Parts: sequence; C-alpha cells; structure tokens
Amino acid sequence: MLCVGAVFVLGQLMRDADVPRLIHQYGVWFYFLTFIWTFIEGESFVLVAGFFAAQGLLSAPLLLLAAWFGSFSGDQCYFWIGRRYGLRLLSHRPHWRRPVDSALSWVKRYDKWFILSFRFIYGVRNFSSFALGISGIGWRRFLLLNFLAAMLWAMVFVGGGYFCGRALERMLGQIADEFSMIALAGFIVGIVAVAIIHRLRRRRRAAAAAPSP
Repeated sequence: MLCVGAVFVLGQLMRDADVPRLIHQYGVWFYFLTFIWTFIEGESFVLVAGFFAAQGLLSAPLLLLAAWFGSFSGDQCYFWIGRRYGLRLLSHRPHWRRPVDSALSWVKRYDKWFILSFRFIYGVRNFSSFALGISGIGWRRFLLLNFLAAMLWAMVFVGGGYFCGRALERMLGQIADEFSMIALAGFIVGIVAVAIIHRLRRRRRAAAAAPSP
C-alpha cells in the first residue's frame, strides 16, 4: 500500500514540469532534506525520493546514505534524550506513558529483534528509541543495532520506491507500445475502409451513368 500511495503522489507531482527541473537544479540540497526528513521519520518521503532515483533524477547510492544516516542519527538522538531526560519528561507528559510502556513491553519480549525491527512497527516507532533510552540497555549495544537497523530500513524504503518507479516506467512503456500497435492497426483499418468506400462509390456512379437496356 505504501508503494501504491507513493506512486500516486508521484503521479500528481510529475504533472508539474518544474519538479524534475528543481530536483536537477537543487539535487545536493535534496539529499540534505532527505537526511533531515528521515531524522524525524520519513517513510513516505523516502519512497518518493526512491521513485525519483529510478527516473535518473537522483543518485540511488547517495539517497540510501542520506536516509540511512538520517534515520540512525534521529533515533540515536531520541535514545539519548530518553536516557538523560526520559523519566522527567514522562512526569510532565503523562499522555506519553502508554506508547512508551507499549514499546518497553516489546523490548522485554524481543530484546535485540525489537531494536532491529521497531522502525517497521506502526504505532510504536516514534517512541521506541526514547523508551529504549529509559530501559537501561547499554548504549554501545543500541548504537550497533541501531546502525544496522537504520541501514536495513533505508534499503527497504529506498529500494521500494526505486523498484516501484522502475515498475511504473516499464508499465507505462508497455502501455505506450500497446497504444502504438492499436493506433497503427486503427490507421490501417481506416485506410482500408476509406478505399472500400471510395470503390463502392465509384461503382455506384458507374452503374448510375450506364445506359439502361
């Protein structure tokens, strides 16, 4: 569904001829924007960027690195905030308690597997790194697992957008080929029809002009 949604968004964006031009003109800043966006969250944005990479407007390796380090840096930052200020923030924001407790329950049940996968779990991602900071897990262990998890996340979403873009390009190419064949067939049928009509009219005129016996 995310892939389909990204393709739909891109279909709207690509109608504006200025979008490819702007990406081409400010491509370096687009990577920086990817880093900032993934620092916060950014799945949909990365899918869209992956689509543009499939069109040759962006470099897929550079986009992957920007998304990887943006996601890694963001969750590392949230981890340290949870480690240093987590309990104090929870006392002032009790509405955070429920999602944090939910994330902590996942940590207790699945430990390192949760760290590797929480980016893909809807509803707990935004508080997971913060909760992990509160949990008391060793910072070196989180650093390593977070680094690997961010790489996996970036590969999945950049790759997803990229392959969606390639698939759409092939699909549009097939549609164009089929439309060309249909148009060619229609053109041939039209010529034949005109020729037949023209011959029938000539025969009628000849029959009308012929003297009656």
